[in-house]
Amino acid sequence: MFRDRLEAAERLARQLSPLRGHAPLVLAIPRGAVPMGRHIADALEGELDVVLVRKIGAPGSPEFAIGAVSDNGSVALDDAARHFPQASVTREVEKQQTLLDERRRRYTPVRAPLDPRGREVVVVDDGSATGATMAAALTLLGTRGPQRLTAALGAASPDALARLEPLADEVVCLTSPSDFRGVGQFYADFAQVEDEEVIALLKGDRNAR
Repeated sequence: MFRDRLEAAERLARQLSPLRGHAPLVLAIPRGAVPMGRHIADALEGELDVVLVRKIGAPGSPEFAIGAVSDNGSVALDDAARHFPQASVTREVEKQQTLLDERRRRYTPVRAPLDPRGREVVVVDDGSATGATMAAALTLLGTRGPQRLTAALGAASPDALARLEPLADEVVCLTSPSDFRGVGQFYADFAQVEDEEVIALLKGDRNAR
């Protein structure tokens, strides 16, 4: 178990240390991974930005991901989505697209999005049960011409890692036990990260962590 997201970020930064000196672009998945991304970007002498993707939760069980929606409007649904009423799934997709639109409006005035083209790109998340959200982020970024694409996670299920490995040049994950139940089980402190903290971190305020 990690003490908190910062401890996980410190350990990820050590594993990613060969990127120091290559000005990597660290893209965190909001909101929980942004404090992690700030630490990793600083440790690797890189830049921090966010990649806007949202998990599509199963109707009636929002923690169970059945897909993800990306900043460009693309929607990827897993096979599990077929087991739920189509109208309910559509409502959940629309809800997550609305949340993405709101975040885009909040975060974009802070700074224009950084271009990943031709850069070493590291996508950071605190963890992944199904891989849906990280997969959406990697797929989106793969169309934007990065030199190299790395996924960095605190914890993930073995199934999630198998899903992500074909989408990235490298996947770095600190722990992936066979009895994975949920991301929160790996963090003693798994407090929610608010938009105000995300905005402060994007502005470069290290004290917001």
